[in-house]
Formats: sequence, structure tokens, C-alpha cells
Amino acid sequence: MNSDGLILVVEDSEEDTEAIQRALSRSHPSLHVEFAPRSDAVLDRLLDPAAPTPDLVLLDLNMPGVNGLTLLTNLRANAACASLTVVVFTSSTSSAEEDACYAAGADSYIYKPVNFELFQTVLRGAVDFWMTQKT
Repeated sequence: MNSDGLILVVEDSEEDTEAIQRALSRSHPSLHVEFAPRSDAVLDRLLDPAAPTPDLVLLDLNMPGVNGLTLLTNLRANAACASLTVVVFTSSTSSAEEDACYAAGADSYIYKPVNFELFQTVLRGAVDFWMTQKT
């Protein structure tokens, strides 16, 4: 596993942020994780030449202000961000939202389990899969 990999987590829920942080610190302790609590500033963050480019973006859909689907659409429309790996990691089980995310260019759509052990397993599997695609 790439020890200097970077994941950008776009997540407004403090509870989910804490769960993601706890799960990744257990499964991928050498991975760098950056959190963005609002999606409004994510595009600027990704276009900042001084900021490192993440290997993976974990994106929540239900965000205040700019929602996750709009952010995903904006990322795919921007040439500098179009090739980023974006995994929608959400509590939404709506098949219409899932279809819309894939149509907008999501690399994967993953439902956040409520049970922490399952949450940790699902997150570890997604990170393992997508981070190995980068090597």
C-alpha cells in the first residue's frame, strides 16, 4: 500500500467524519486523510497548484450548499479534475441518485452501512481497490 497516498473526504457530518477517520486510521494508518466539511471550496482546493492532488476523493452526496452530485458534475467538467478517482460514499440508497452519480462520472457508488464494523470493512475494501488502481 502506498504510504504517502492522500484521500480527500468531502463530508459534512461530524459523526461520519469521525467514523471515517477512525476506520482509516485502523486499516490504513500510513495514509494521509484530508477532510473538507463543505463542498463549496473543494474545486478551489483541487485546483490549487500548491496543494497535493489526492489519489482518491470520497464524496458525500447530502451536503449543505453545493451538494455532492453538483460537485461531481463540476469536477468532471474541469479538465484538471476530470481524471480524479471519485467514489460517492453516501447514506442514500436511492437508485435514481446512484444512476445520476454514475451518469455524472462517479467511479463508484458505495452505501455507508450504519454498523461500524461493516462500515469499516466496506471503506477498507473501497480504499484498497481504488488506491491499487493508482499504482
